[in-house]
Amino acid sequence: MNVADVMTPHEDVVTVEIPGTRDDVLTYLQDRPFSSVPVVKSTDDGEIYRGIVSRDALIEHPDEDQLALLSEDVPTTTTDTSLASVAKLMRTEQARRIPVVDGDTLEGIITVTDVVHAIASGDLNGEVSVEGLARRDINTTYEGTPLPVAERELYYGRVPYAIVLDEEGDMTGMLTEVDILEEARVVEGEADTGESIATDDDDWKWESVKAVGNSYMPTRNVEIPVEPVTGFMTSDLLTVSTSRTAQDAAQMMIDNDIEQIPMVSGDQLVGIVQDMDLLEAV
Repeated sequence: MNVADVMTPHEDVVTVEIPGTRDDVLTYLQDRPFSSVPVVKSTDDGEIYRGIVSRDALIEHPDEDQLALLSEDVPTTTTDTSLASVAKLMRTEQARRIPVVDGDTLEGIITVTDVVHAIASGDLNGEVSVEGLARRDINTTYEGTPLPVAERELYYGRVPYAIVLDEEGDMTGMLTEVDILEEARVVEGEADTGESIATDDDDWKWESVKAVGNSYMPTRNVEIPVEPVTGFMTSDLLTVSTSRTAQDAAQMMIDNDIEQIPMVSGDQLVGIVQDMDLLEAV
């Protein structure tokens, strides 16, 4: 099975075009559970592919508005590449969406979900036990944690989720970066830069000119509600047992449109299975 068999073709891929702004991407990502969007540019010779703009780029560079400066180079693939090879590339590069190109032309996009579909359907190997694929280092947060703090926990942990725990350490929900992005808003403001003209007491003054007022610089920040994560998490948690297979977990992810599942042994949380982990079975 090759990339061409499962990818989303260009005509069905939503792209953003240079020149454009961050708001074009933010609106798209807030409406869809995707981590990035391809960037293209129209030229006299036709449309060319220029990179990817991700959720992380939007949050980490709130003052940057131009897509050309927010876009990143990421690994690409071709239509005739095997699905197993793309799964390996995704694992190696930790890339959830890989553009499919022919030279500078965008042919389509292939995602982790496309590979997970193939595992769920049996087109790729899924007989491996999830116990051997799951991660034991689980990212968690307390249910009373303010959402902006939880967002920083996800960022510094370099994971797209946090399992939410109550005061007894029991699971009460799941918070994902998609949940956070849905609430993020870019707000405009001004920063006081202080007196920027020299006074008589300043050693660096060139002439005796008194400051007549403060200077202000326009700012842009990403604003996230300062409320507990309980108001934004998913509380109806699915779990997978250690005895289930990668194919079982893949089917659960597809059926419920989720990217990770807590793994339990009995009623004890023992790991987390992410969609990227299932690619290890291929």
